[in-house]
Amino acid sequence: QLQLVESGGGLVQPGGSLRLSCAASGYTLDYYAIGWFRQAPGKEREGVSCISTSNGFTNYADSVKGRFTISYDNAKNTVYLQMNSLKPEDTAVYYCAAGSPIFRQCVLRAQHFGSWGQGTQVTVSS
Repeated sequence: QLQLVESGGGLVQPGGSLRLSCAASGYTLDYYAIGWFRQAPGKEREGVSCISTSNGFTNYADSVKGRFTISYDNAKNTVYLQMNSLKPEDTAVYYCAAGSPIFRQCVLRAQHFGSWGQGTQVTVSS
């Protein structure tokens, strides 16, 4: 059974950086679509970024383009989300999720992802 564990969240000042990790166990993440989603209090879950691990195809929400970078380390079976120039509106619980690629790409819709981690809190505040 595929299990995902997120880490790396915390409190950071506006303009700062964090790197989230999504470590997998049970299965290799090769040939998966791995997504990062976030949910702030009182708001709907939002897709942030995803990667198709077989070919490196990536997708980003407009709100994070140019600031966040997703990557995959197959040796560590881990997907990372590097978050730079953080803003208070990035505050949320961040979840990673695994699903099947669609034509070797990934789509930022939760219904395409079946395995989810427990989430990690990111708070951007001065």
